[in-house]
Amino acid sequence: VGFFGRVPVATKAKTGVQDRILKAALAIAGEEGWASAGLSAVAARAKVPVSELRRHFRDTDAIADAWFRVGLDAMLAPPPRGFSRRPAAARLEILMRRWFDALAPHRRVTAEMLSAKLWIFHPHHYVPMVFNRSRLIQWLRDLARLDAGGRRKQIEETGLTALFLATLAVWCRDDTENQERTRAFLKRRLAQADGLMARLFAGKQ
Repeated sequence: VGFFGRVPVATKAKTGVQDRILKAALAIAGEEGWASAGLSAVAARAKVPVSELRRHFRDTDAIADAWFRVGLDAMLAPPPRGFSRRPAAARLEILMRRWFDALAPHRRVTAEMLSAKLWIFHPHHYVPMVFNRSRLIQWLRDLARLDAGGRRKQIEETGLTALFLATLAVWCRDDTENQERTRAFLKRRLAQADGLMARLFAGKQ
């Protein structure tokens, strides 16, 4: 049963095939690198015809997008008890850690996916990524219940984008246990941003 009622059998079957394809791609990339996860190899590992894979994913970039949606889904999960009573910085930390923790089992592969998206000869990959990042930041603000408008909203969006990208850069190279380096970096930067916002908007509602 889904959010809007019972999920049709066809939808379940489609999701099942997509999951198999994604898992197959991640398995190959984990063994040989993301560059080795070609569509034919992924189809063979997932035990589906290439024509069937093509009905679900137009290319490997679309498979990467499906993996990044796992991070967004983790952010969208119900918040912990007392979430709304926590300070804004704490709410943002919880949400951003959910994204990074969800993708952590395949951190190296995730970094390789991002590198592939940024390849200069693939503007059809990196241009949409800009809009996907923007949507992620909008979800982050909404879930963290940052509802300011005007200049404060603009500053929050710019600051959160910079913070996310900086944290992502640290995370991609973080080989510490439980991503401790990333967590410390995120907590420190959030505290700095919180202090800056407090100074900028002191006495303003």
